Amino acid sequence: MSLPNPLDSQAMLLALQTAPFLWLAVTAGCYLLAERLYTVSRHFPLLHPVLVSIVLIIVILRLGQVPYQTYFNGAQLYHWLLGTATVALAVPLFDNLQRVRALLLPLVVALIVGGLAGMLSALALGKLFGLTPDVLISFVPKSVTTPIAMALSQHAGGLPALTANVVILTGILGAMIAVPLLALAGVRGEIAQGFALGIAAHGVGTARAIQISPTAGAFAGLAMGLNGVLTSLTLALVLSLWPA
Repeated sequence: MSLPNPLDSQAMLLALQTAPFLWLAVTAGCYLLAERLYTVSRHFPLLHPVLVSIVLIIVILRLGQVPYQTYFNGAQLYHWLLGTATVALAVPLFDNLQRVRALLLPLVVALIVGGLAGMLSALALGKLFGLTPDVLISFVPKSVTTPIAMALSQHAGGLPALTANVVILTGILGAMIAVPLLALAGVRGEIAQGFALGIAAHGVGTARAIQISPTAGAFAGLAMGLNGVLTSLTLALVLSLWPA
């Protein structure tokens, strides 16, 4: 009996890695499995679907020795749909337009306090742990969505790649712990929870808010967008006023 040709095995592995829709299916399967695990665990914070699905995909790529670029090329349809999903957040927001108008002043106050707290907390903790200036700047826009955060970081002298990782971690941690912390503080209103998630944890927090209710998701989407604008307008001022 002849042994399999190693070259044939490598060719089969390459063909499998580049098969159409493979990584779309793997990504969807990992997320559905993570979502099921999250539901069975009764929404245990450390088993948040985004965190679990990321870990599963990393394990699969490592075991299969698949380069990240190969995975991204195969799953980039999800990346393209991200913009569509963001725009779609306007639908539940439109349905709650009257509530937004009625709560305009409290929402503006919450936005300013929450947005500044996100930046100042990063500066304070970074200063405490002795981070270098470029690393410290990279952490400051952690609570806004990734494209805005990376652009702000680069413009201010930070490291955009580091900022992207910090933003992702902030979103995951925010989605994991924000709801239990808000409940512990007695904040149980859908609007308050959604707005807090959008300010603190951008897109991942908004996805978590949608799981609470369409109303929470609408206000989280509003907060995510407004916090991006606020941070863009105030980041340079905050950095200039912060003691070196």
